[in-house]
Amino acid sequence: MVKGGDYLTRLLCDIETYSAADLPSVGVYRYTDDPSFEIILLSYKIDDADVETVDLTEQSIPEWFLDALTDPEYVKEAWNAQFERVSFTRILRRLKRLGPDEWLDPRQWRDTMVQAMELGLPASLKQAANYLGVDQVKDPRGVRLIRYFSTPTKPTVKQPESKRNMPADAPEDWELYKSYNAQDVRTEAAISDKLAAIKTQAHEWDLWAMDQRINDRGVAVDVPLADGAIHIMEHANAINMAHLKTVTGLDNPNSLMQLKQWLRDQGTPMEKLGKALVQEALDSGKLPPMVADALETRLKLSNSSTKKYLMMEDARCADGKVHGLLQFYGASRTGRWAGRLLQVQNLPRNYLPDLDLARSLVKAQDAEAIDLLYGDVPDVLKQLIRTGLTASPGHRLVVCDFSAIEARVIAWYAGEEWTLDAFRTHGKIYEATASQMFNIPMDRIDKQTRQKGKVATLALGYQGSVGALKAMGALNMGLTEDELPELVDKWRNANKHIVRFWYDCQRAVETVLSGGGVVRLQKGLMFYKRKGFLFIKLPSGRRLAYAKPRLEQQPDGRSHITYDGQGDKVGFMRLDTYGGKIVENIVQATARDLLADAMLRLEAGGYPVIMHIHDEAVADVPDGFGCATLCVRQSRGPRACR
Repeated sequence: MVKGGDYLTRLLCDIETYSAADLPSVGVYRYTDDPSFEIILLSYKIDDADVETVDLTEQSIPEWFLDALTDPEYVKEAWNAQFERVSFTRILRRLKRLGPDEWLDPRQWRDTMVQAMELGLPASLKQAANYLGVDQVKDPRGVRLIRYFSTPTKPTVKQPESKRNMPADAPEDWELYKSYNAQDVRTEAAISDKLAAIKTQAHEWDLWAMDQRINDRGVAVDVPLADGAIHIMEHANAINMAHLKTVTGLDNPNSLMQLKQWLRDQGTPMEKLGKALVQEALDSGKLPPMVADALETRLKLSNSSTKKYLMMEDARCADGKVHGLLQFYGASRTGRWAGRLLQVQNLPRNYLPDLDLARSLVKAQDAEAIDLLYGDVPDVLKQLIRTGLTASPGHRLVVCDFSAIEARVIAWYAGEEWTLDAFRTHGKIYEATASQMFNIPMDRIDKQTRQKGKVATLALGYQGSVGALKAMGALNMGLTEDELPELVDKWRNANKHIVRFWYDCQRAVETVLSGGGVVRLQKGLMFYKRKGFLFIKLPSGRRLAYAKPRLEQQPDGRSHITYDGQGDKVGFMRLDTYGGKIVENIVQATARDLLADAMLRLEAGGYPVIMHIHDEAVADVPDGFGCATLCVRQSRGPRACR
């Protein structure tokens, strides 16, 4: 690696660890914050040298390696590098080589997983290695060895207390574990070398470093609120479970098999018991009273939103904060972030008029008063989840966001001037859309017509049709199914430039896949194929990538655009796309780039971001600094509004 004419040493590493905390449940920050945490194996590779493995149950981490962790002349590299970086931070803090609030500088690290995800490849090391067909493949025995040496045993009747398995308990397996650790480094190196021909932009590494700093900062938790909510939840769940047992007569109403059989016995069979389906059955008013009672009670027991309070408790570190709430490139290809642990990108909204009173009652664990005042204890707990994430002592949270960012971006790309004019002036996009669709002056748009404009704006921008309107809740907004086809037609007639943009993008991809070359569209969009990937270059300079794209002929004679990608519930598979979906990727990726650059400017202006939600950034700033409304568009950085 060369930077500024100086050679930088590449230090590729992989570790195996032990902790009593459950990594998938609480995340890497809480996992490594546990007093039991330690690194038990370290394998590393310097430049092109062979892999070396250090058994840390017998030796210490070499001094030179500890020095290298803070030396900018070494570029540290790993697959999912956050794990290694946070783990080594904890070790260096114990050794007093870092202060209690210091973190290893993410600017000195590179994450091979990010390189793969930017190309739309699997986030799993094993899957990525297999897909790329590298010479070095991940050892499949790792899962068993990790379970044996890196996690405590589960209590059993014969062994009621969990214990830790040591190398001496299974010496042959321990040697296999060391081999597994070393093989991971070889696999990571092989993948990194394979991907080196398609370099990740330096700007993306700046954004990854910012993401790491955001996760390092963490978000403070209102502990009394979380504790009060957990107490109320547990008490309510005990009452509801007892009631459900009484109503159904079942020993274990949580058993889907038992509950489904009970429903069949009542003459109301239900093959699926998802929340939406159960609520739909209850809303129909056709269920027998006893069945309705049982299902309503079950819904109260399955309120997953309030379980976020348990996550606040379980994932909270010793500093009183929850860290690691966001995953860089969690949405593969578009580069958008994904939520982790608390899923801050999916927090319930609150509409309570007196939040302070409701919060005080939860902290006092006064479920009776909550029930008397609000009538729905679970709903109150659900609405207060957002308020459980707080500013640091002596600080306050400052929130800034982009308004209707995707609607603005797609109109900008397509040149839909009436939409852009609406945003430049009054900003009432739903009313403007309805006016354009139905040829009605804006001042005569009633509530029902506005609803049509709203659902059309939200559902139809990416070539969606009747199904998209239904998925967006059109039927719950008072619209009838017969109205939906006309709504689609009117929206498309009102947005001819956006419709043209769908087909322009589809033709651009088809042209590149059938004949090669480069196709240029408006706003600097470029479509081309290179090294087995379809690339779409965005105005930011970043590229969307589609692996192994091709045109596949269908029986009807038409060709479909297909590529390899991550399925919804299964692994890597063949997927198909079309103009509207391609536009969705372009728009969402561009919106992501805007948010990412805005967060860099916020940080430069003294507003340290601690979390962000789609088009909204949240900063933790000292009391008296700046203001609650920020201008983030200025090239010189954010400034407080006057």
